[in-house]
Amino acid sequence: MKNIYLDNASTTAIRPEVVQVMTKILIEDYGNPSSTHSLGRKSKSILELSRKSIAQSVNAIASEIIFTSCGTEANNWILRSAVKDLNVQRIITCKMEHHAVLYAALILEKEYAIQIDYVKVKTSGEIDLTHLVELLSQEKKTLVSLMHVNNETGTILDLERVGRICKEHGALFHSDTVQSVGKTAINLKDLNIDFIVASAHKFHGPKGVGFAFIRKNSGLQPLFFGGEQEKGLRAGTEALHQVAGMAKALELSYSSLEQEQNHISDLKKYLISQLALEFPNYKINGSKDGFYTILNVLLPFTHEKTAMILFHLDMKGIAVSRGSACQSGSVKPSHVLAEILSDEDLLKPSLRISFSYCNTKEDIDVLIEALKTI
Repeated sequence: MKNIYLDNASTTAIRPEVVQVMTKILIEDYGNPSSTHSLGRKSKSILELSRKSIAQSVNAIASEIIFTSCGTEANNWILRSAVKDLNVQRIITCKMEHHAVLYAALILEKEYAIQIDYVKVKTSGEIDLTHLVELLSQEKKTLVSLMHVNNETGTILDLERVGRICKEHGALFHSDTVQSVGKTAINLKDLNIDFIVASAHKFHGPKGVGFAFIRKNSGLQPLFFGGEQEKGLRAGTEALHQVAGMAKALELSYSSLEQEQNHISDLKKYLISQLALEFPNYKINGSKDGFYTILNVLLPFTHEKTAMILFHLDMKGIAVSRGSACQSGSVKPSHVLAEILSDEDLLKPSLRISFSYCNTKEDIDVLIEALKTI
């Protein structure tokens, strides 16, 4: 039985070229980048070349790229330091954000008595920008934290427009770009954005490594202490093989971006056409013009089948999800879908189907046939 992997918003398969880079470094370049001997200097060179490569991919300055263990760490660090060190008194976010932002904001509200405001969401899952402007009319030191691409619905935020709104109102702007870095062009020199975060395993790199873009002279301070690594902002010996693997994965993702975008977009259109043919009462959750790698659908099945649908598909070798992998052990409905679906629809089975360049039309056919047997 062939395995069909359609859960690429959770994680992606690592590219073979990335494995080769990481393996070479693990075997040959084992020096500590902070050491002054030749092995250390070689490792430091690899580290800084990786930083420069990543910066070029997103059109940033190399010194603005700080390596972290993941997007969750980076999100927590940025929000906490904004409140603790930059005197942010209010965070504006949205209830459809990843819990790495939502839960961090709630903890900060409790610890520092800051104000948390949630911008309204349209039925399409898109941010109500008129409401955002209204919220920003209050004169308080504010951080706006809104994700670029929603990890469950694929709804896209207009970074350029939101950045312009934030600048007009003197607010800091942070965006969780975990689902978009490596999958769409991001030009940080042209965007009014202070902080973004990325995680390598979302763009065919290794797990356990990511990066934060911290705009020059932002004033952000370290989350923890113990060393001078990462410009003094992130103590601890760098995982050189993972960093180099991430840089290679991002380089490859952007070098083949147009080709892979076209391939995946065609697959998504094909899936939509097949769903319309076989399940005419299905609905797309979120915007119909959502991000090309993600499709979240409400299936016209009874709510009794909700609990077993993932198990049924898994038994046929098909990997999809109902939402964020970070919440996969929860029996609660998706907090994202809860914002845009009725209570009745929330009980029915919704699937998040997410694609990569590895997928084929045959994968879609197998998925459709499996759904027809439920």
